[in-house]
Amino acid sequence: MLVIIRNHKEYGPYDENKVLEYVYNGTVVKHDVARDTLTGEVATVGTFLKRFGVRPKVAHEGSLMRQLGKIGSDLIFPKETFVQKEWLQDKRLLVLAVIGLFPTMMLLLPMPEIGVFYFMALYFSCIWGLFFYYFFKTSQVTLRTTITVFFITQFFVFIVWDIFGLVRFNPFYALTNAPFPFDLLGFVFGVGVTEEFGKMVPLLIICHRAKEPILPRTLVYYGLMAGVAFGVFEGVQYQVTVNAQLDYTSAFYSNIARLTSLPFLHAIWSAVGGYFIAYANLYPRYRRSLYFLALAIPALLHGFYDTLCQSSVILTVLISFTGVVLLMAYLKRSIDYTSRLKH
Repeated sequence: MLVIIRNHKEYGPYDENKVLEYVYNGTVVKHDVARDTLTGEVATVGTFLKRFGVRPKVAHEGSLMRQLGKIGSDLIFPKETFVQKEWLQDKRLLVLAVIGLFPTMMLLLPMPEIGVFYFMALYFSCIWGLFFYYFFKTSQVTLRTTITVFFITQFFVFIVWDIFGLVRFNPFYALTNAPFPFDLLGFVFGVGVTEEFGKMVPLLIICHRAKEPILPRTLVYYGLMAGVAFGVFEGVQYQVTVNAQLDYTSAFYSNIARLTSLPFLHAIWSAVGGYFIAYANLYPRYRRSLYFLALAIPALLHGFYDTLCQSSVILTVLISFTGVVLLMAYLKRSIDYTSRLKH
């Protein structure tokens, strides 16, 4: 005797003839789980029937056209779903459709080379943004502020970097081409400090305009978005300049990295900065040290990464992972930070 188990419910027991009848009429399938009431053995229905010397073959329900007729045109092409716009109710698939079809839709738009690079960077940024929104959003996070941070960061960086040429005013940039350890000073105090400060500006504006205390996790989220935005700006610049001079394979790899891993790293570093900026505004008595940490830690991570990526891939991955672990640790120790600074 067999007990049929389906969706954690038990049916039966049935003898082998009854089970065979159910298999033939489609009530039970061979992959259903069954239990032998005598031995307690659990296996598929097909396994037990084979052991009984039976190899059931379910007959077709008529010809192909007969089967299609049984299914019905209303299920094959559910026009009522389109007419009544029921498909608009599943927002998840609509979002996935927009993301999945975005590169294809771009082919319909005539645009210059830099436009192609920018829109592809925008595409990958949207994917990162969805990840960040899912994992880090709080009740304070709004779509409007998210979009504002993303585009304001790019606009600010474009004005300050390309129009005013901020890098010319930081003498440490000259050390980036010097031998080690002087290049480390250039990458930390030149590239790191300058770029991380640029990503901090939108976060400082958010805190200044806030009508309620900003949670650290909220500013971590906006820091992630500011970092991705900077990664888009920097990635496009590299794609049309440095990467364009490389051979096909190197350029392909570098372009993909500039769209994926490097914006992610920028996001992690600026998220760390956002964490300390939030605490500086929650506990202003310690704002001097917290603002210092908001810039110093991301700048150090950034500077060490830029220095090591020219010599050791293993150390580069290690310093990259260190930034992720640090952010995880900070978020996990939020209660400890609150307790210590509050008292």
